[in-house]
Amino acid sequence: MSQDSPLLIVEDDLALQKQIKWTLDRFESVTAADRESALLQLRRHQPAVVTMDLGLPPDPDSVSEGFRLLEQILDLEPATKVIVLTGQNDQANALRAVSMGAYDFLAKPFEPDVLNLVVERASRLAELQAENRRLQALHQPDALSGLITRDAEMLRIGRLVERVAGSDATVLLLGESGTGKEVLSQGLHTASKRQGRFVAINCAAIPENLLESELFGYEKGAFTGAAKTTPGKIETANSGTLFLDEIGDLPHSLQAKLLRFLQQRTIERLGGRSEIPVDVRVVCATHQDLKGQIAEGRFREDLYYRLAEIVVNIPPLRSRHGDAVLLAHAFLRRFAQEQRRGSLQFSEDALEAIDQHAWPGNVRELLNAVKRASIMADGERITCDDLGLPRPRRDDAGGAAELDLRAAREAAERQAIVAALARANGNIVKASELLGVSRPTLYDLMKKLAIK
Repeated sequence: MSQDSPLLIVEDDLALQKQIKWTLDRFESVTAADRESALLQLRRHQPAVVTMDLGLPPDPDSVSEGFRLLEQILDLEPATKVIVLTGQNDQANALRAVSMGAYDFLAKPFEPDVLNLVVERASRLAELQAENRRLQALHQPDALSGLITRDAEMLRIGRLVERVAGSDATVLLLGESGTGKEVLSQGLHTASKRQGRFVAINCAAIPENLLESELFGYEKGAFTGAAKTTPGKIETANSGTLFLDEIGDLPHSLQAKLLRFLQQRTIERLGGRSEIPVDVRVVCATHQDLKGQIAEGRFREDLYYRLAEIVVNIPPLRSRHGDAVLLAHAFLRRFAQEQRRGSLQFSEDALEAIDQHAWPGNVRELLNAVKRASIMADGERITCDDLGLPRPRRDDAGGAAELDLRAAREAAERQAIVAALARANGNIVKASELLGVSRPTLYDLMKKLAIK
């Protein structure tokens, strides 16, 4: 077990506590005698493995406090391996503990070798699972394969899309123009493993009198110029994914027909009489307020609820911390290679300007700005002027605002301490427990940050 993840021993009998500690002497360990001190140690050390007795103060003859602690441990740290130590006749409580999520149980008096073996296995499993989580975090899910991001919210959206990819649920992507709705929809199709094609259609880009035939297809002779039978986009996407972009611009006359298709999963071509079954995953996207359109009578409410089985709100670029600069570097590498200008780089002012700009056009605006700059830049360094951005704002001292990790950490510590003191109504002991630090440590932090 690593030095920064000690074993936690929870036992109110001090003699038994020492015995367990001695038995497990090859592991670094910390101890607790009651539920509150155990939670404090849990927050402070984040142990991978916990051994605990169910009978804890203030009523050591009852198991209520032990089960409460077990529940709290697994709520705070679900990956913790909890080994419950029970009496000889506590089979029912042991089984209950395992059903709640405990890793294992041992009856007292325990065999030292057996306890060592169980803790060793629990420790090893915890290490393997932690390494697996680390590797999974480094590996972008298929749903994000077309996105470049480190923003926590965008990564959460990628995991959400990956989870729903295997189902047939209709997905509605909401967000400003240029946020990457089509890229996410393609990622969803890739993660779904559907055998058919990914077919996209922009409902706002096709005239109303042509959109119906584009979607549903037409039979030969259905109208003037219909020289041959032509499948529509829905039929073309059979066994695949249909992406309806700007669904908010779908004409009201077509909304009822789309609703019927979503309910029946069959279509009729224009001029046709037979129903054609279609197996297709439908993904829609819009930057418009569909609920507002429903209130105005411009969008059918029943169609909205058919489309909104899964709703994903995509944040604008200005809300994705650090993504603008990350994307800018990626775009510059691509365009510099295309322009055979591999030595192109951003100036420091340009990077700060990219980070500070609001990007109302989101990723699409950023991509166009970097592409233009890669073509127009005179030298090897792209400046604010090349990007068409104002020079970055300066701080009060006249210098560019810098990333100061110490200042950021102190600001975060101050915010957490003030919030904990408020929640504890000024009680230092309770505040230190909420923060997972000792009382002297909290006093030291308050002194350093001038918190009274």
